[in-house]
This record gives sequence, C-alpha cells and structure tokens, in this order.
Amino acid sequence: MSFSMATLVARPTPESLPGDVSTPKPASGFPRTTTGRDVRLVARSNTLTAPTSGLAPTYVQANLIILPSRYAADFRLLCARNPVPCPLLAESSEPGRYDAFRSHVAGLSGLQIIAPDCDVRHDAPRYNVYRDAELVERGCLSIAARWTDDHVAFLIGCSFSFESALAAAGLTPRHMALGRNVPMYRTTVPLCPAGVFTDAIYVVSMRPYRAPDIEKVQEVTRGYNVTHGEPIAFGWDALARLGIRDIDNPEWGEAPQAEDGSPLGKLYGSEQELPVFWACGVTPQEAVMRAGIRGTVMAHAPGHMLVLDCRDDDIISK
Repeated sequence: MSFSMATLVARPTPESLPGDVSTPKPASGFPRTTTGRDVRLVARSNTLTAPTSGLAPTYVQANLIILPSRYAADFRLLCARNPVPCPLLAESSEPGRYDAFRSHVAGLSGLQIIAPDCDVRHDAPRYNVYRDAELVERGCLSIAARWTDDHVAFLIGCSFSFESALAAAGLTPRHMALGRNVPMYRTTVPLCPAGVFTDAIYVVSMRPYRAPDIEKVQEVTRGYNVTHGEPIAFGWDALARLGIRDIDNPEWGEAPQAEDGSPLGKLYGSEQELPVFWACGVTPQEAVMRAGIRGTVMAHAPGHMLVLDCRDDDIISK
C-alpha cells in the first residue's frame, strides 16, 4: 500500500523532561478477565501504572486528549476529516465534565461507552501534560490538579481494542506476548487540516508478522473501524513511504524484537518477518504540539489507555 500525499519534516520529541519516567512493563499480573471498570479502578488507585495491552480482553480501549474548550470544535473537525488515525468515540458532555460523555458512535450512548462513575483525571495509568504546545510532564499518575472547568476530554479509539481478537486467531501481537509496550513512530504522512490543526501528521503503531499471516491480520482487524481498523501499510518498503528512519528506534513505546529476541531491524529486507503499521491514537498529541496551541493540554501516556465499558461486539462493523 502506498500514500499519494506530500511529506513533511518531522520535529524532534523532547528527550528529557520534568517527571520523566522510563517505560514500565505491561501489567501482565492483573487478571485477564477484568472489566473496563476494574482496570479503571486499579489505575485510579495507582495500583496499575503500566501499559494496558492485554488487559480486559474484548473491552474497548481509548486514547485520551483533553483540550481547552476553545479548540474543541477544531479538534472535532480534525477527527471528522481524519477518521482512521483519529476515530472519535466520545467527548465530555460539556466543558469541565470528566465523568459524563456524549457519544460519537452510532447506536451507542455515552453511558454505554463509559459509565458515570468514571473519572478520566485518574482512570488511565499514566498521563502526559503539555503547556503551550510543549511536553512538560511525562508519565504522571493523575491530572486532577491541572483540570479546569474549561477542559473538554475526547476519547479516541485505540488499536489495543482488537488485540484480543488477534490473539484468539492465533496472531498474538509480539509486544503483548513479551509484556512490552507497542512501538510507535512519527511519520511524514500529513493529516487533512482542520482549523488550528494545519501541520499535523500520522503517528503509527507497529506489530511484526510473518508474510503468510498478513492477510489474516487484515481480515481480523478490518471491522474495527472506530479503533483504527486494518493496517495502513506493511512491508519493509513501507518505512520509506511512511518516512520512518529506523525501525529499532520508535519515538514512543519500546523497540520491537524479532522472534529470537534480537532487534527487528536485523531482518530488514527479509520476508521472514514484516513490519505491519496501523494508524495510532498518539496522532492527536502530535497534532497539538505542531499546532502550537496555547494553554494546558492533557493526554494519556502512550500505551497507558483508558479502558471503557463498551465491548468489541458493540463497535465492530459487521
């Protein structure tokens, strides 16, 4: 698959920030039968501070981006124009509400997506905080002290939502099997602009698969339109099309490994394993930084998702 879009020059990500933390390991010790609410509660108590891949199978996971209300309309339009990287599930019912949401998913109410006992200021395991488009806190455990009555929270579908389906099909993602965070990369592929969001680009997640398995991977994930759907690119030549310079150095998450535990990049050009790329919900965070918007913006830390109450059967396209 190729892109017929102009390329952009990617900007660097801050390397060292106040409150920076190393990536913790996913919470494989938690019961795999937990519900979305159970995961939120252990995150709220700071018992869970690790990535959420593999937790609460069949429950939808969401990316979180929280903006000053003056940017809400532009962000809503950005999602509408770019539904693959920014599939909008729900938003705060009104500015300041961290516990009530209105749905953007046909056939589901806000209450079905996430129950009113939620508190998105605490219910993701870790958060990032931006001030005037600069990342100033990475990996904090709560954003309650930074929340104001002017903030609007948006829930964006996450590809972790279809990982249990991949596992059930015998296609368990490598990072999930190894208890690592998924690798995520900044690309040079532009989004369709919307309002202040004029310089935004795709962020992608990557899961390696053997070439004969890719058709089945596409089939399993295709119906998950509101959690990024099927891959947007695959194969070693996709790195050049996406503008990814080094498969072994993702901007977010942890470096990918081959089956033998060595760096995936050693297989470059081989048909033994191929990188498979999905649009990623870290895209909105990159859009915020590139737009230069003013004020405090908050988001989940990549890989540390908000787990919802709706199930994959509620959102999958039949």
